[in-house]
Order: sequence, then C-alpha cells, then structure tokens
Amino acid sequence: MITNDTKMQHALDTIVNGKTIFGTSFAVKQGDRSWSGVSGNIAIDEQYFIASTTKLFTTAIILQLVSEGKLQLTETVRAYVDSSLLHGLHVYKGKEYSQELTIAQLLSHTTGLPDYFQGKNDRGKSLEQEILTGNDRFWTFEQAIEITKTMKPLFAPGTPKKALYSDCNFQLLGKIIETITQKSYGDNCVERIITPLGLSKTYLYSDPTDSTPKSLYYKSNQLPISKAMTSFGCDGGVVSTSAEMLIFTEAFFTGKLFPLYYINQMQSWNRIFFPLQSGMGIHLFKLPWLFNPAGALPYFIGHSGLSGALAFYCPKENFYIAGTVNQVASPDLSFRMMIQLTQLFTAKKS
Repeated sequence: MITNDTKMQHALDTIVNGKTIFGTSFAVKQGDRSWSGVSGNIAIDEQYFIASTTKLFTTAIILQLVSEGKLQLTETVRAYVDSSLLHGLHVYKGKEYSQELTIAQLLSHTTGLPDYFQGKNDRGKSLEQEILTGNDRFWTFEQAIEITKTMKPLFAPGTPKKALYSDCNFQLLGKIIETITQKSYGDNCVERIITPLGLSKTYLYSDPTDSTPKSLYYKSNQLPISKAMTSFGCDGGVVSTSAEMLIFTEAFFTGKLFPLYYINQMQSWNRIFFPLQSGMGIHLFKLPWLFNPAGALPYFIGHSGLSGALAFYCPKENFYIAGTVNQVASPDLSFRMMIQLTQLFTAKKS
C-alpha cells in the first residue's frame, strides 16, 4: 500500500532533477500530525538561507514592541531614523514624504518606496542583477537607503489599493528595532524569538566565512554570495532548518510571539505580484478562480523568499508548512511543492 507519506517523499524526489533543483527540504504539521522530508543534496536538519522569509522575524519583533507599548503602528520613521539620512528618500511628484512613512505602511509595503535590491537605478541596473552575475559585495543599512534614493518612488504613501514590495521598508524596520531596543537586530532575534522557542539551528547570518548554510543555487550553478547574505540582515539574512521554521511558523500564527488578535489586523490585502498579496508583514497566497475553479485549494498566509524558501499557514486546514527548493531562479517551484504537499498530507486516507 502506498501511503501519503510515501507520496510526499516521491514528490520531493521528483522535483530534484540535478539540473535546476539539486536539493529540497520540507516540514508540515496539522494538529498532532507532522511529517518532514528531504531529497537531493540537502540532509535532514541541514541549515539553509530562508531569505525574505526573515521578514516574518522582523514583523514578530515589531509587533512585540507594539504589544509592550514601546511603539505604535501609526508612528512615523522620523522618531527613530536620523532625518539627514531620510532626506530625499521619498519624493513623489515634487512632494517629500520621507519622514511621514508610518510603521504600518512599512510593514504593508504601502509606502511607495522602490526596492533597493530588485529595483533598477538610473543606469537601468539592479543590485540583484549585480549579485547574480557573480559580483558578491557587502552593503550597510545606510548604503541600502542611498541606493533607494537613486530610484523613483511609485506612489504617495498610503495610496488606497496600492502596494509595492520593497526591501527598503524592512531595512527601515530593522533600524527602528535597533533604535528602540538599543540592541542589534541579531540580538533581538535571539532574545525575542530563537531562545524562547528553543531553536538551536536558527541564527542571523553575519560571518561571510561561515559555510554552515547550504549553498544557494542560481540555475545550474552554486551562488557564492556570502557577503551579500551578511548584508540583508532584517530583510533576508536568517538561516534555519525546515523543522525549526515549522516551529517558528506555528508560534507566529498561534499567539506565542505576540498577541493573537493582531493576526486579524494584519490581513488587509493589496496586490504585489501574482498570485501574492501583501498584508501587514505577511503575504496571502490564494490562487484565483481561473486556476482553482472548484475552490479545492484553500488560501495560505505567511512569507517566502527569493531563495525558494517559504513558511505558510493554512487557516482552513489548520496546516503549517516550511521548506525550500534552494533555487534563486525558480522560487515559484516552492509554491507548487507547497500545494502538492498540502493536498497529499490533508487528503483522507483510503
């Protein structure tokens, strides 16, 4: 008899083709049932870069500060970031909004700020393109802000039904965390998330000589970008495992890290890129009717990263999933794997 567990392992084995996907790792949980599997060159409990899934850590810390009365979502960045650095960051149609950006807008990607990493500068180049062509490099928070200033904002902050995914938003949130706590972002991760949850293999990547995390792949080649990975920090620098990300994801969505009622407040959605929508610090993955005519696939909330990593919760099924396909060129494959594993794990046993 072929069990669902066997089918799930087969799904992982099938996606590893040795050409673009060289290794994958996923862990899932529903109620008191759980499953984890790996395939290819990633071993059980092997650490990998979770990339922008790190933004869930940043969101959790911000919401903790809100719950502690140390921050309000309606506050603006000018209370926490030097005005000289902010000057010229957001100028739209001749009006400067740089110091009016609110914490809620940063979390929701509704500031209109361009993305310092994927956005193109006035020479038509992006930092992402530079990194992917093999030019590994460091950058600081200040440099990320200066790069953003070379690009044009797309809309005024808080424009209804407008959102633009921007790593700059979370760079600012990281700085705000450090200003309020007078501790580094990494220390905040340890004290507020990693230690309380008992995570032993999760940390903020900060040493470019650290070879612990599985090397990223870009198409058929390994992508040696350790300098860049130390620079992402609060917008994409955390290292973890599928098992520990599953623990974190469940804690995030069950009130173990911040008050549970915040989750409802976070679910005001704006389109960013198909099929994702942005809420306040989280994303909604919901296939439109055309791709899901029977409504068989429920929606998911969580986050994903350019590395092919993701961490999501499915409220309808009370189902959690975390994992990676470890491929920068095809991060969409992790969503396909999420769909497949969800359907297999939640299917009734025959």
